[in-house]
Order: sequence, then C-alpha cells, then structure tokens
Amino acid sequence: MNIRDKKVADLFNKIKKFKEEGNALDLSSKEDLGIAVMNLISMEEHFFFTYEKTKDEKYLDLLNKIREFRKELLAKIVKNPDGEIWCISKHLLSASMRLMEVGTKKLRNGGEKETKDLFDKAYALWNIFWGLNLNLIDVKDVKQRDENENNNLEVAKGKKSNVFDKLSGIIKSIIDCCKE
Repeated sequence: MNIRDKKVADLFNKIKKFKEEGNALDLSSKEDLGIAVMNLISMEEHFFFTYEKTKDEKYLDLLNKIREFRKELLAKIVKNPDGEIWCISKHLLSASMRLMEVGTKKLRNGGEKETKDLFDKAYALWNIFWGLNLNLIDVKDVKQRDENENNNLEVAKGKKSNVFDKLSGIIKSIIDCCKE
C-alpha cells in the first residue's frame, strides 16, 4: 500500500471508529458555535477599527469582553490546543469568514466565477478547521501540494480528487446542520 492509499485508509478508519464510538455528536450545535465564533472574531476586528477611528476607549472595553466570549466558546470546540492548534483554529475560522464575506460582495457585483472560487476556499478552510478539531487530520497533512503529488486520487471518469475533497465529503456527512 503506498503512502497516499495509507493516508486515505487511515482517514476512513478514523471516521469509522468515530461513528462506531457513538460520536454521532450533536455536531450541528458545534457547527453553529463555530459560526458564532467567526462572528465574534469579526466583532473584535470592528471594535478595534472603531476604537482607532474614534479613540473612544469604550470600544476597547467592548473588544475585551467580546474576546473573552470568543475564547470561552472556542474552547468548547478546540479540545486539544497543543502547540499552535488554538491559534490555527482561530485563524482558519477568521479567514473562512472573511472569504465568505468577500465572496458575497463579489456575488452582488456579478462576479459569479470569483465568488465560487472564494466560497470553495472558505469551505476548504472550514473543513480543515473541523478536520483538525475532530482529530481526522494532523497539522502535517495540511500543506499545499502540487497536482502530481500523493494527495491526489483518481476517481470516476478520470477526475482528480484530493484528500481534502474527501475530507469535505466526510465532514459534510457527520455535520448535518439540519438535525435538530
């Protein structure tokens, strides 16, 4: 078995074990919490800029309160903050949110192709966030790869699919925001 096949097999074994252990968690609530954290990060940024524009210190107080909320809520998702995982997680959510916002603005202005690209990137970051925090992938697996490298898989009709495309499908199957 080559390295690529082993990585894919390991990923699917983790998912299988995750489901067998009864971890059909209420991930929809965690997904909502992830979106809330994204918005809290955005609020921190707005309070920063508002303070800088007005020099009114009440915005610093508000920023600090929002930051404490964000830290508390992010801790409910990021269970293994080894090394840089905490900060990586925060930045993955933040970048995902920003790409969604820019994509939405592009969509409004008729940039459908660019919008789709931005949305795809935002969703990839979202999936990497969940992959890391559900221990489905390791940080070392999150690196830029060339199309000819080991993370590409041949799928039906000669189409290429990479490990992160597979991760996206897996995350989609275990996080169902429509479950109540």
